[in-house]
Amino acid sequence: MTSTSIEAPPDGGSMIRLTEILHRSVKLRQRRFEMLPLRGPGAPFTETHARNPSDSLPPSELADLISSMSVIGLLEPVLAEEILIDGKAPTIRLVTGERRLRAMRWGATNRPDNPHFQALPAVVCPGPLSDEERHMWRFVENFAREPLRPGEQAAALLYQRCAILVGKLLKSGRPVPQEVYAIPDPAERFQALEKIRGTDTSCAAPWSEVLDRLGLQLNERKAGELVRAFRALPRDLTEEMDEAAVRLHTRIRFAELRTGRAEAAQGIWAALKTSERLHLLPTAVSVALEEEELGPDEIIAEAEERQDAANAGRRAKLSRVPDTSDVQAAEADEDDPHGAGSGEDGAEGPDAAPLPAQGPDAPEEEAGSSAQAPPRPAVETDVIRTALDGVRSLLVEIRAGKEISRYDRGSLRLALRELSTHLEEEAASAQPGPGTPHEESEAA
Repeated sequence: MTSTSIEAPPDGGSMIRLTEILHRSVKLRQRRFEMLPLRGPGAPFTETHARNPSDSLPPSELADLISSMSVIGLLEPVLAEEILIDGKAPTIRLVTGERRLRAMRWGATNRPDNPHFQALPAVVCPGPLSDEERHMWRFVENFAREPLRPGEQAAALLYQRCAILVGKLLKSGRPVPQEVYAIPDPAERFQALEKIRGTDTSCAAPWSEVLDRLGLQLNERKAGELVRAFRALPRDLTEEMDEAAVRLHTRIRFAELRTGRAEAAQGIWAALKTSERLHLLPTAVSVALEEEELGPDEIIAEAEERQDAANAGRRAKLSRVPDTSDVQAAEADEDDPHGAGSGEDGAEGPDAAPLPAQGPDAPEEEAGSSAQAPPRPAVETDVIRTALDGVRSLLVEIRAGKEISRYDRGSLRLALRELSTHLEEEAASAQPGPGTPHEESEAA
C-alpha cells in the first residue's frame, strides 16, 4: 500500500493551506468520532515503546488537567489511527494527546464512579498513516489552538459548509464528481457544489447549521461578512492581511474599493506594505472612497495628514489638566466610536488617560499649600513620562480593536480609582480651606 505524500507545512503557514493539505489525504478525510474504552479490546496505546500509559499516581504536571476533567470532562478529543491486521481485531494507536490519555486512564483507575472517566473521546481515522500524515495531523492540532484570523475563519466556515452540502447531496442520491473534491479553494468548491444542488432547498447548508456544527459563538451576520471579504479578495492578499492583523471592517471596505478602483487599491496596499505603514490602511481606504479623483500617493498623503491631526488632538487631550468641563466632555466621548475607545473597555480610556498628566504640575500645586503643611517630595518626571507612555500605548491597542481581559480590567480600575482619588485630594489641598489636607491624603 502506498502512503499519501503530504508536503511539509510552510514556515509560518496559514491554517488555510494546512486545511487544504489535510483534505488531500484520503485517510485523514475518512476520520470519525468515537468514544473509546480505556481498558481492554479497543483501548488505545501510545506509539512510544508501544506501551499503555501508566496507571500510577499522577505526576504533578497532570494534576490540573485531571481536576478539570473530573468536573467538565475532556473537551478536546485525542487523535488516533486504526490499525487493521489480517485475522486480528483492529488496534487503536494514539497520534496526539498522550497527556490527555494518561489523565483519563488515571481517573478511570482512581475515580471509577466519575462519569467523565468512563470513555475516551477520540477522532479516529484508518491507518496506518504515513509519517508525513501523522506529522501534519499533529502540526494542525497544535496550530489550531491559536486564535484563527479572519481569512482562516472564513476558510474554515466554507470548508464546513461544503462538508454539510456534500453530505446532503449524497444522501439525496446526487453524486459529487471527483473533480469537485479536488478544487482547493473553498469558495470555488462551494460554488461548484451549489450548482449541483440547484434549487433544491432540502440540500441547502444554512449558516445556522454550519455554526451549530462547529459550536462557534458567532452570529450569522458576522459569518457572512467573513466569507464575503474572503471571496472578494485574492488568496495571497487575504494571507498578507492576516499576517498584518487587518480588521474585518477594513477588509470589507478595501474590497469595496477594489470593486470600483482596483488600480488605486493595489497601489495603496503596495505602498503601505513596502513602507511598513499599514496602520494607515483604514484611513487611506476611507480617503480613497471619499476622494475618487485622488491617486494612490495623494491618498496616502491625505491619510497621513488626517492621522497626524487625530494624534495631535489625542496628545492635547492627554496632556492637559482635567477640570469639570473635561470630565463632562470625556463622558460624552464615551458614545463616540472614533474616540479613545468604545464599549466597556474602551470607555475607560477618556477618563483614565489624562490622570497621570498631573505629575509635572504637582510641584506648583504643592507650593501653593506650603503655608498649611510641609510639601511632600514631587514624583520624578521620568516616572510620570513612563506612566503616560504606558497609558498611550494601551490606548493605541484599544483603538486598534483589541480587548482588555476581564482580570486586567479589574486591575486597571483599581489602580485608576486610587490614582484619581489621590489627584483629586492633591487638587483640593492646593485650595485654602478648613481641614488638614495632608491627613486626608494619608487616609486615602
